[in-house]
Amino acid sequence: MRQHPFEKIVAEHGPTVLRVCRAVLGPTAAAEDAWSETFLSAMQAYPALRADSNVEAWLVTIAHRKAVDQLRAETRRAIPTDNLPERPATDGLPGDGETQLWNALHALPVKQRQTIAYHYLAGLPYAEVAQILGGSPQAARRAAADGIATLRKTYSKGEDR
Repeated sequence: MRQHPFEKIVAEHGPTVLRVCRAVLGPTAAAEDAWSETFLSAMQAYPALRADSNVEAWLVTIAHRKAVDQLRAETRRAIPTDNLPERPATDGLPGDGETQLWNALHALPVKQRQTIAYHYLAGLPYAEVAQILGGSPQAARRAAADGIATLRKTYSKGEDR
């Protein structure tokens, strides 16, 4: 038994597939998107479909799954709002209440300061820090450890000096 051309399948079962999509999603653009996605998926799988398969049931199953996928996607989309609440920043800016920390960082030797910035602030592994600054990963690790030890001695958060 030979399969029908896919265009005939779309013409014959398209209205049924659209009804299924609209039943799940309502009369929205998402239902039409699900209809389109159903036939795109079906077109790819159609050559491998057995000749004695129930094409309508197969399409309805695909349509139902595509419609459910659209519903799931809707729940993950951002919901636009008119006004966003203003929240005060908690991270501080250089020179904005954290001058003691910035002064302590600036007092470190350049290599220690750069190593701390690249590893702890930018999140780069020591191997990449070593490539950027020159030297070995062990030297970068040592410079960062020395810099952190110096910061612990010279900077006390919350204390006025």
